[in-house]
Amino acid sequence: MEKEMIAMLLAGGQGSRLYALTDKLAKPAVPFGGKYRIIDFPLSNCVNSGIDTVGILTQYQPLVLNEYIGNGQPWDLDRLHGGVHVLSPYQKATGSDWYKGTANAICQNIPFIERYDPKYVIILSGDQICKQDYSEFLKFHKEKNAEFSVAVREVPWEEASRFGLMVTDESGRITEFQEKPKEPKSNLASMGIYIFNWDVLKKYLLEDDADPNSENDFGNNIIPNLLRDGRDMYAFRFNGYWKDVGTIHSLWEANMEVLDPEHSGIDLFDKKWKVYSRNSGMAGHHIGATADVKNSMVTDGCQVYGSVKHSVLFDGVIVEEGAEVEDAVIMGHTVIHSGAIVKHCIVAENVEIGEGAIVGSMPDATTDGVATIASGVHIGKNARIGCNAMVRENVKEGESHD
Repeated sequence: MEKEMIAMLLAGGQGSRLYALTDKLAKPAVPFGGKYRIIDFPLSNCVNSGIDTVGILTQYQPLVLNEYIGNGQPWDLDRLHGGVHVLSPYQKATGSDWYKGTANAICQNIPFIERYDPKYVIILSGDQICKQDYSEFLKFHKEKNAEFSVAVREVPWEEASRFGLMVTDESGRITEFQEKPKEPKSNLASMGIYIFNWDVLKKYLLEDDADPNSENDFGNNIIPNLLRDGRDMYAFRFNGYWKDVGTIHSLWEANMEVLDPEHSGIDLFDKKWKVYSRNSGMAGHHIGATADVKNSMVTDGCQVYGSVKHSVLFDGVIVEEGAEVEDAVIMGHTVIHSGAIVKHCIVAENVEIGEGAIVGSMPDATTDGVATIASGVHIGKNARIGCNAMVRENVKEGESHD
């Protein structure tokens, strides 16, 4: 039975600019917003948009991600025909390769796509926080009789040179593509979300795969080749919430925006567009008599006896009496002991912060860094962790780490 459109979700990136947070974890599996992981957002978008067949292309550190996806039941993607499928590189009779680029990753999985004989394929990124109705995007693609469409959003002109830009005419037809140009001709930035007619995508993937000089990348190779051949290409303007959380600061910032849904546009309590996740199944959180909690997201299983302000606490976090947490992202099962001060930072899972330790600091005129602690690290009593620190190893009692 053929599907009108299936989704291919690129989730193999190393996420090197998240440094300590992705040492043992694929970027799409990084926790976000208290009870979610980044990959929950594109998967939930698929379900909410009526897409029931998703191929997830994994590569780097896939174990946690694979375990998290499981059979896809939390996203209603446990289907007999379709559903969610984790697609890793595999050995073939003619030899094997890691996915060499975004286009090559899709090319290696042509047999998977052909099982469903779709008319359209939507290609998604597994490392963005985005709430988007893909059915509206597909409607646009059909109305334009497009062969390729890309979701774009307007960015400030002064920032445009940081992005891949689509230059269009009045109808939205793409006339030129600029990759991080010094002199931008457009401020329509590609979101890395594409809809292709499957027959067109297959043709260009196979041609690209046969080119020994290609980087096998959509931005660098496939899109320029489509333009070269004068294909029907259109830019779909998206105005909802979207953030590429590829850096420590952007990940921290997106978590902070969760606390201000009215202004930021990301509302995790929106019943009309639910974000699904694999729940921890933990008991409810407990706010003790000595606690002071203001404008924070406190998830299942947390125990708070200290001060928590403008912060996101994931499941099972413990904040002891006398500890202070502010402007911080504290991932699951971390313990912050009495007298510790934790500010303007991201603390990964299963960290222990000792009594009287200071981690990070509030920004001033000279600093805007976000201190980062890797998973499983122990910060000793009275240790000092600077505002720009990236801590991957245990820190002994009284030690400083800038």
